[in-house]
Amino acid sequence: MGVVADSKVDFGARAALHKWPSLANQRRPDREPYQVSEGTLDECISAFMGKPEATRHLYEIHTAPQPPLVTDILSPEHIIELSRLREFL
Repeated sequence: MGVVADSKVDFGARAALHKWPSLANQRRPDREPYQVSEGTLDECISAFMGKPEATRHLYEIHTAPQPPLVTDILSPEHIIELSRLREFL
């Protein structure tokens, strides 16, 4: 069946959306990301997808790992893929 079909993602798992401090729309590597919202993985993905596309690179989601598809810190690209998976399911 493949990895996606065999993998179950718990979109109800606790998660937090974090944002990197930025300067001129670029991440500040000298700063740590801060939490902007908390809820389920599903809610955090929805909050992320509601952000302007031009600023999504400043966000990440922190959650408990769910191998192989979900890591503890999800990059913007990873969040977009999980959003597509969620819509597919």
